[in-house]
Amino acid sequence: MKSSITLASLVSISVVSARTFTVVNSCSYTVWPAVFTDLNAGSAIPDTPTGWEAAPGSSVSFNVPDAWTAGRIWGRTECDFSTNPGHNSCATGGCNGGLLCDPHSGTGVPPATVAEWTLSGGGTTDNYDVSLVDGFNIPVTVTNNVGCDVPSCPVDLNANCPSELAHDDASGKVVGCLTACAANLDGNPSDSANCCSGSHNVPATCPPSGVQDYSYFKDACPNSYAYAYDESSGTALWYCDSSKAADYTVTFCP
Repeated sequence: MKSSITLASLVSISVVSARTFTVVNSCSYTVWPAVFTDLNAGSAIPDTPTGWEAAPGSSVSFNVPDAWTAGRIWGRTECDFSTNPGHNSCATGGCNGGLLCDPHSGTGVPPATVAEWTLSGGGTTDNYDVSLVDGFNIPVTVTNNVGCDVPSCPVDLNANCPSELAHDDASGKVVGCLTACAANLDGNPSDSANCCSGSHNVPATCPPSGVQDYSYFKDACPNSYAYAYDESSGTALWYCDSSKAADYTVTFCP
């Protein structure tokens, strides 16, 4: 009897400690969602493959541990894994590994609009955001079922992407918008105001005013993370009381 009670208790704990994440493709085209966990930050991983094909209008739900740390979800576009299964398999957002992103190095190639989480961050809050630090490829919104804030970049930044940041597919169509860092506009990524690297590696020496084209991303998507130290904007990193055990939905092309 004792072991049965213990098993029931463990099942109960397991149910309580998992969240439901849903990825919805509301785009008119196929998207290949990808999921990555920084295993240097935490060992908890979602109960889902690290990549799949999502037809227009499709939806996939899966369980995510309450302690998911440094996790990210993004969409890939124009993928073909038949001849080149790797980070160059997609026009945007491709990852090492092909369809299934490598669990250790499959973070995704810019440009890509990325949704990020650390659940129960600091023990009391979920930290989450929609990041344009790796550039933009697809409009993304992150909603939840408990009334917490909604980070998003719901508009198409490809349409008016500055020419120096435009990322084309094989046909010459603009399918992504790089950041000034990813585009290496200042030519020195190891000591760059655009990348917040080298002598610019703290917020005081890497203000948004020194990041080229920052306003293009932030003005269009004010509730997104537009560069490495964008917390100062007050609309980059979002928080939700972890006791609410929020479930989250990532929607492409909301």
